[in-house]
Amino acid sequence: MAKLEHHQIRSLKTNGQTTAGLPPWPAQRGWGGTLAALAIGLVLASVATQLSQAETFNVLYTFTGQQKDGANPYAGLTMDAAGNLYGTTIAGGSYGKGTVFELRRSGSDWIMMTLYSFQGGNDGAQPRARVAFGPDGTLYGTTFSGGGTGCGGQGCGTVFSLRAPIWKERVLYRFTGGTDGGLPIGDLVFDKQGSIYGTTQQGGVPHKCGGLGCGVVFKLSHRSVMWSETPIYQFTGLSDGITPNGGVVFDRSGNLYGTTVSGGSGNFGTVFQLTPSGSGWTHQILYSFQDLADGKLPNSGVILDSSGNLYGTTVFGGTGLGGTVFQLSPSGGSWTFKLVYGLVGNAGPFGNLSLDAASNLYGTTWQDGNYVVGSVLKLMPSHGSWIYQSLHDFTGGNDGEYALSNLVFNASGNMYGTTAYGGASGYGVIFEIAP
Repeated sequence: MAKLEHHQIRSLKTNGQTTAGLPPWPAQRGWGGTLAALAIGLVLASVATQLSQAETFNVLYTFTGQQKDGANPYAGLTMDAAGNLYGTTIAGGSYGKGTVFELRRSGSDWIMMTLYSFQGGNDGAQPRARVAFGPDGTLYGTTFSGGGTGCGGQGCGTVFSLRAPIWKERVLYRFTGGTDGGLPIGDLVFDKQGSIYGTTQQGGVPHKCGGLGCGVVFKLSHRSVMWSETPIYQFTGLSDGITPNGGVVFDRSGNLYGTTVSGGSGNFGTVFQLTPSGSGWTHQILYSFQDLADGKLPNSGVILDSSGNLYGTTVFGGTGLGGTVFQLSPSGGSWTFKLVYGLVGNAGPFGNLSLDAASNLYGTTWQDGNYVVGSVLKLMPSHGSWIYQSLHDFTGGNDGEYALSNLVFNASGNMYGTTAYGGASGYGVIFEIAP
C-alpha cells in the first residue's frame, strides 16, 4: 500500500457531498418529454469557439433523443483507423433503451449512423460504457441492464459484440447478479489470447454490501464460438474496496489495475492491483483514499504511462472540492502516491484520463469549470509539478453540459469526446477540440 506524500492542505468548508454509496449518476431528465419538431439533419457541424490557447471547440453532432440517433451518451468514444467515431447512448433509439452509433467522417462533414438500437429484453439496455474494437476487429461492449430479470427486475446487464457490415448484435454473456456479477459499467480490455476483462458494480460474494454483492472483476474466454464467464476477483466489502466502476487495465507483465468507488481503510475508495498467481489472481490495495488533499470516490479507472506509473482521478474532495488527479509510482516493491492537481468545482472526472506522447494528461469533468457544468482539462508536466489548462468550459448551452467522457485523439492531435446532456435538444453532444 502506498504512502501519501505530504502536501499542504487548505482549510475549506465541505461542499455537502456525501461519501456513502455510489457517486450520484445524473437524473434521467427529459427522455420521454415531447420534443419540438426538429429536422434531424444527419450532417451537423456548429458552435465554434476560439480559445485563448488557439484550440478550437466544435460540436460535431447534437443528439435529438429520437429514434435515429439516441440520447445521453454517458461514455466516451472509440476511433477506428479511418478516424470514424463509435460510441453508445443510454437512452433513445428505436425502443428508447439506448444505441450503439457511428459518426462517420465524410470529407469535412460527419454522418450519424445508428448501428444498433437496444430493445431492453435479452439483448440488454442502457449501455454506459464505451464500445471497443477487439483483436478480431469486432466491436465489443456492455449494457448496464437488460439481459434477464435479475437485479430488481431490470436485468443485470450483458456483454455483447457487433460486427461489420451487418452490425447484428450477439450477446456473449448475460449477468445474473450472483457470484458472476451484475450491472457492468467500466470499459472492456483484452488479453493477448483475445479474452475479455471488465468489472461489475454488483454481485460477487453473497450477502455482502446489503445483499447485492460488492462487485467483481470478470473474465470472458472462448473456445470456438462459445464464451464462458469467470469472476477472477469478488470484492468482499470495506477492507478491499466496494464497487469497481472504472474497468481495469493491463501492464506489460499481465497485472491488472483498477479502482473502487468506496471501501478501503478510509471508506473513500481504493486503487488495486490483481496479479496472476497460479490458477488465480492475488489482490493488493495500492492506495486507500482518505478524503484529504488526495480526494475521494475514484469513479474512473487508471491509465499507465511507459514507465509504469498509474494516473487516475477522484470525483469529489481535494483542496478545491472539485476532485483530484493523482499519480501512483512503483518504488522498491511499494507505490508512492502523488497529487497531480486539485480541481476546483463541484464534481470532477467520471471518465478515464488520456495521455499523449508528450506525457500531458487530458480529461473531462462533470461539474467543474467556470459555469459548473463541466470542463475539458489538460495537465502539462513542468519541472516536477503540473500546469493546469482549461481547454473548454461547458456553458450548458449548445456546446453541451455534464461530460462523463474520456477523450480520444486522431493523428493530427484533434481530440473527441461527449457530453451526457446539453446541446440544442438537451440530450448531449459529440465535440471536437482542434489544436
